[in-house]
Amino acid sequence: MTAIELTFHVVDADRWGDFEALFESRGGPHNCWCMAWRPIAASIRGTPGPQRKAAFKQAMRKRVSEHTPIGILGYAGDEPVAWCSVAPRPTYRPLGGLKQDAGDPAVWSIACFFVKRRFREKGVTADLLQAAVAHARAEGARVIEAYPVDPASPSYGFMGHVGLFERAGFERVGAAGTRRHVMRLAIE
Repeated sequence: MTAIELTFHVVDADRWGDFEALFESRGGPHNCWCMAWRPIAASIRGTPGPQRKAAFKQAMRKRVSEHTPIGILGYAGDEPVAWCSVAPRPTYRPLGGLKQDAGDPAVWSIACFFVKRRFREKGVTADLLQAAVAHARAEGARVIEAYPVDPASPSYGFMGHVGLFERAGFERVGAAGTRRHVMRLAIE
């Protein structure tokens, strides 16, 4: 638990402006719009920077307008300061999880975190993870899967670190590629 008072809300049409503000803020994930693990046309992935960014943003906005779950925002007061991509696993591209559950909408995946720089190193990610688990549970998830890396990993840090998930009760169940671990939490 962090000393910062945070509240958490699902990204929906009413919160799109906050989501956009967080992603477009300095250091925000405005180039990928958290579309790295979501299905999107190959033609969009191959477009140059500014056009790809605009296409990713438009694709994410379309998901929100269609009520497709994408994740939650963390707020300090009225300011959006943190993001967690948490949604049913079938709404993502293959993440490397257990194959038997690939199409199961009761299996949710956590694929990304973002915390504004001035809120980092303060426990915000742990609180965000707890809120993501609570949200998935409330939406009927029976399992939550995550794909974190070891702290020394040179990439994929945005997916979280193994220790964060271990402290939250997740168990290692496999590997996804050479760096990412597959970790799962069964929901009761």
